[in-house]
Amino acid sequence: MLRLALLQTLAGSALAGTVLWDGRFNDLSSSTDLNNWSWSNQVGPYQYYIHGSGAVTRYVNLSPSYKNPADTASNQGVKISIDSTSYWNGQNMRRTELIPQTSAAIASGHVYYHFSVKRTGTNAPRADLEHQVNFFESHFTELKYGLLSGASGSSDPTLKWCVSGQTKWSTSFDADVWHNVAYDIDFSTQQVSFWHSTGSNPLVLTAGPFGASTQSNGADWHLGVLRLPMNSDLNSPDVEDWYFSGVYVESGSLNTQIGSGVTPTTTTSRTTTTASRTTTTSSRTTTTSSRTPTTTSRTTLTTTTRTTTPVTTTTRSTTTSAGPSQPLQTQWGQCGGVGWTGPTACVSPLICKQLNAYYYQCLSS
Repeated sequence: MLRLALLQTLAGSALAGTVLWDGRFNDLSSSTDLNNWSWSNQVGPYQYYIHGSGAVTRYVNLSPSYKNPADTASNQGVKISIDSTSYWNGQNMRRTELIPQTSAAIASGHVYYHFSVKRTGTNAPRADLEHQVNFFESHFTELKYGLLSGASGSSDPTLKWCVSGQTKWSTSFDADVWHNVAYDIDFSTQQVSFWHSTGSNPLVLTAGPFGASTQSNGADWHLGVLRLPMNSDLNSPDVEDWYFSGVYVESGSLNTQIGSGVTPTTTTSRTTTTASRTTTTSSRTTTTSSRTPTTTSRTTLTTTTRTTTPVTTTTRSTTTSAGPSQPLQTQWGQCGGVGWTGPTACVSPLICKQLNAYYYQCLSS
């Protein structure tokens, strides 16, 4: 408790750190600007490729009314939606996500990932399904909502902060309440903590620090939501809307104030060079992709080489024995593929199946 109070005092005494990447949508006139980004034209603050088959305005929309009113540093917020078309690359998970487009060092040293999130009473998220919200691909820290896979009961209307799949904090996710969040990540010591407040209140250290395998290059953080399929919901007509505001990453001292002490001009880096991008993986997530630029400028936890020729998806089962100290991947997690450096063996009775040359996944036999 003494350490918790000391950390809160030290962080609260500092006005702000250095903004490494600014994702507050201040430089976008509308969500259609996201269409300017491609693997051969990497412009703007976000990469936009994890979404359904519809127009961008079906999944992402911007408006001043979508931001936390206390966030005076943001001109607008974003509404991210998932619906019956939000299936990406033939997957069975509904998802709409934005990826930071930056070469800034957002995954080294001690950094803070800021954002605010809310829902409304309209198109509210389903409490009977697990949602992964604003997550890293290795899922070492993230928010979740709804009934977690494998949990008892029929629904769970709480918003949770999880570390490596374990819930460390939760609260009721009521309509029209802004939840302000900072993921406190120390990549050098491999520890994570959670700062939280509501409305206009300053952030308070709520949970942590906890040890975590903080594996990331920063380009594998997903702003948005992924809903896992359960209860045969693939064809359900429901729509969900999620609202986000005040998205940025800073280093140095934590800014605990909401929307103040941070100016819109930051060190956001935009590159026009082509780059190899990461696929999305998780303990319950399937991500495959076949898009590739001609050069490689980024090495990530899951390194994928994409070519302009789509890879034909095949299914092949493989078995790999884990050594005494080798971690085991859980169901739906990645277990192999070109450039993969993570776990290659699955927890029993799952087996590692090849979906394509770049992605193997732990599935039931």
